[in-house]
Amino acid sequence: MTTRRTRPAPRPPEGTPPRAELAHQARTVLADAVRIARWAAVERRAETAPPDGETAAAALDLTPGQVRAGWDRARLAGLVELHGDSARPGWRLHAWDRDDSAVLRGWVALFDAWSLVHPAPEAVAPGAVAEVVEAVPQILSLLQLSAGPVTVTGLLDLLGQRVDELREERCEVPAAGVPAPAVPAEPVPAGEGLPALLDWALEGLAAVGALTLGEGADGRHATLTPLGNWAVWVKLEQICVAAQSPAGNIEQSAEDMLRGCARLTPGPARDEYRAWLAARTLSSAVAELLAAARGEDALLRGLAFEALRVVGAPAESEVRAALAEPSLRPYALLWLAEYEGADPEEAPGVLTREEATWLWVDTAAAVADHGESALLVRHLDSAVQGTVPALLDEVQAVGHPRTVQVLVALAAAHPDPALAKAVRRAAFQVHTGGS
Repeated sequence: MTTRRTRPAPRPPEGTPPRAELAHQARTVLADAVRIARWAAVERRAETAPPDGETAAAALDLTPGQVRAGWDRARLAGLVELHGDSARPGWRLHAWDRDDSAVLRGWVALFDAWSLVHPAPEAVAPGAVAEVVEAVPQILSLLQLSAGPVTVTGLLDLLGQRVDELREERCEVPAAGVPAPAVPAEPVPAGEGLPALLDWALEGLAAVGALTLGEGADGRHATLTPLGNWAVWVKLEQICVAAQSPAGNIEQSAEDMLRGCARLTPGPARDEYRAWLAARTLSSAVAELLAAARGEDALLRGLAFEALRVVGAPAESEVRAALAEPSLRPYALLWLAEYEGADPEEAPGVLTREEATWLWVDTAAAVADHGESALLVRHLDSAVQGTVPALLDEVQAVGHPRTVQVLVALAAAHPDPALAKAVRRAAFQVHTGGS
């Protein structure tokens, strides 16, 4: 039996404003982005992306530069969704005026993308930029712990220490007696390099409303805004959630984690998915879940898409791409329908008859492999065909690789001898390629 770890979750910072006030601040930060997204939806019907800067600028009394910046923020915050060369309003835009949680999630998405909002200096090597981005969480933690202004000089010292630590963790500093690699690692920026990158990071965080910059008696300083303070707490809370994985699957691969969740009821399974996701970058987690879904185990395919429902918006582009894969298409269609607001009970209506039949066979394969015989018999009731003869005709035509095994298992499980005989005959016909 796995013992649940009980690391206490951090408390919100003292003096954190109410959620409604934080949402108001987030709406202020993203006001131009919302205006541009709404203009694009109403005036242009979101036919192309990005919008024409001159036209939008004239309509909204903004400069073309402000339009470009606002459009980028709208995209990063999930206010608009790009599909090739076209764009459409995102679900957060529809919920913007009534749902504080949607607003705060949108702002956190922008906060996470601060390094895209404010491009890095062109003269700096990408590796040095990546090191600074990786060190920023420590800078933010120091700002939160300080609960007030921190000098840029002090932050620069911390940044230098953290970059050194990162390089040591990657074993880029040779041990005594060990020759240096033939191609030396990219050096830590020296002289004016590191200060310039710190300025870039602080300006980027200020651009998304996470901190403010000012001058004091002891020089330039940075201070977290209430939104920034709250965001750092949210990140710490996610780390604690990851440390409290209920079933202890946090360190497992996606496949092993999903197998560990197979016997859990939906609520505990979602808790486990959240803990597993919180311990990884979303892009790598989504890729790993989809890789598990592509395997031969149909049970993992269904569970992988349940976990992707917990991911939500960040998984949309990858799930949409999965529409091109026959084995994933029915699952992806259902995921997208629910993501776009369809009732889960009505979502199956987006499937064609053939896709619904393929999904029925895939689900039956999962039941046959992992469930009880009675569940497989009851699974007949979920078929869209309505009658067993019609189901058997369409199952034989759909081309699922597990059709024979599913029909054999169903024939063995069904208590009606006549029906079982018909199912066995269908299995034989699929196996031999007859009709």
